[in-house]
Amino acid sequence: MSQQQNGDNAVLSKLELISMTGFNGEVFAGFKVHPDKEHIIYPVGNTVIVEHITKNTQNCLSGHTNDVSCIAVSKDGKYIASGQVTYMGFKADVIIWDFKEKELYCRLDLHKVKVQSLAFSPSSRYLVSLGGQDDGSVVVWDVAKKQSVCGSPAAVMSAGMTSCIAYCNNDDHQFVTAGERTIRVWTLDVANRKIRPVDCNMGQLKRYVKCIEVSNDDKYFYCGTTSGDVLQINVSSKLLGMYGPEKDKYSQGVTSLALLWTGEILVGAGDGTVALVKGDKFKKIRHRKLAGCGTISSIALRGAGHQFLVGTGKSKIYRFNLADFENEIMRDCHYSSVEDIAFPYGFSDLFATCSQNDIRVWNAKNCKDLLSITVPNMTCHAIEFTRDGRSIVSAWDDNKIRVFYPESGKLMYQINDAHNKKVTAITTTSDCSRIISGGGEGQVRVWVISNMKATLKEAMKEHKAAVTCIVVKKNDSECISASDDGSCIIWDLNRFTRSVVIFASTLFKCVCYNQEESQAITSGTDRKIGYWEAFNASQIREVDGSKTGAVNGMMVSPDGQHFVTCGDDKLIKVWNYEEGSVTHVGIGHSGEVNKLRICPNQKTIVSVSKDGAILCWKYPHGSTDNY
Repeated sequence: MSQQQNGDNAVLSKLELISMTGFNGEVFAGFKVHPDKEHIIYPVGNTVIVEHITKNTQNCLSGHTNDVSCIAVSKDGKYIASGQVTYMGFKADVIIWDFKEKELYCRLDLHKVKVQSLAFSPSSRYLVSLGGQDDGSVVVWDVAKKQSVCGSPAAVMSAGMTSCIAYCNNDDHQFVTAGERTIRVWTLDVANRKIRPVDCNMGQLKRYVKCIEVSNDDKYFYCGTTSGDVLQINVSSKLLGMYGPEKDKYSQGVTSLALLWTGEILVGAGDGTVALVKGDKFKKIRHRKLAGCGTISSIALRGAGHQFLVGTGKSKIYRFNLADFENEIMRDCHYSSVEDIAFPYGFSDLFATCSQNDIRVWNAKNCKDLLSITVPNMTCHAIEFTRDGRSIVSAWDDNKIRVFYPESGKLMYQINDAHNKKVTAITTTSDCSRIISGGGEGQVRVWVISNMKATLKEAMKEHKAAVTCIVVKKNDSECISASDDGSCIIWDLNRFTRSVVIFASTLFKCVCYNQEESQAITSGTDRKIGYWEAFNASQIREVDGSKTGAVNGMMVSPDGQHFVTCGDDKLIKVWNYEEGSVTHVGIGHSGEVNKLRICPNQKTIVSVSKDGAILCWKYPHGSTDNY
């Protein structure tokens, strides 16, 4: 097991990452099928995932410091290249990965702020990279020497941003760039270390190009535009050949293209349409509109293209058959921040997560989604399974509490106007008779459940800001609530009054009882983890929970020996409860981590983050059985 040094020079073990679920569909042409036809390659945050299609095994290529913005795969399959975005004034890295070894081959840094697009030459000898709007340069790299050959501004000053790049299929010394009012064919002169562009003559036509594909014989290249049409341009003469369709243009622009060996073209549009076109004016032969998937950001052929995979802006991956255009969802992920995660009581084989628009139930063993519950245009902030497992209770930003059947996802009942400013926290009692909710206005409310409906029993008004977390004692006599106002309050659930209050100079984000429920541990934006006596709120101990950023999630293990934390530092930490020291650190998230849970059988930790990723880790102090 690999080791890591912490600030006190103690040796920390790294948590073993079992699997990562997620897909950043907003990266254009970011979803690739490897030439071996057995692996798919796609970005999740700052990580590039290489996944075996049939075995579902994953390799995570981690090395970027911020989100991956583009991906390219060499024609021989030997290398993967990925570029990233970064902050204004900083350099954005291009990383070339060795596919066979699944490790970093070299790091190249010349571009500023963002790497917009990448392409390998046919022989994999060169890699050409295109900088983003704040960089505006094209750089050619020698892959073997791991250094730049030459560079040049991507477009003339009067043109707009250059957005995409593509290499010819048979010539190592010719490639194409295109963007807003600019289409250029470049020739690489290695001897003089120069690249020489020739602008394509478009006549009176003005277009913003979003994607390029070069034909197999290098005679033509095709451009998809934001106007909703496709351009065909002759590589040798640099003249516009034809464009179309003239009337039935693609809504929200052409966002992705793929060329088939038959000469037909697959087109992906901004409104979710996938079409097969051919001949003059690019007439549609077949098409499908994918509902609720967002932009078609990637089309990747598997082999000759009898089957092809489609990646969408809302993080869905579809598998299409070319012959009949029948399709199925291969992967469906959260496309925005995952707010919460919950396991059913005593059951580790599935878990639920919530995000913008939906709640999803996942198979914990293979991280496949079993159920998706959609509430359009709303964000779910918290979820909880009732102890008997018969319902999923959820907190929403439209002030409602919704309760769903876990098998079908149908709405059981809902509580309207449960709070004034969003429902921000939720839990249930162990006898399943009460729901306890927290709101953005600071109230903690107790609801009594009977006959498929809930009635308000009591509203407890002490907090002055949003309630972030509520935990109930095992005997249902008390609960503790954490709030952004810097207080944690222990409430008597029989008299509905405040028993004890904890104050600190922080915005509390999480709170837990220890196993005996004699102590509470808290954390928040001050990065401190506080141990408190539950009966009088006196502080026992305070330790540093993080060096940078708030601690957002915390859970004490079922055996009470350890607890786990997560936060804005993107790390998962396992702590010894008695000693208050870190034993293991998990590195893998590329976004701020919102919540985490130890599964009831203490074999895995599941964590969720703002970039939509769900990571499953091996719990180091759990059962020795194989997961």
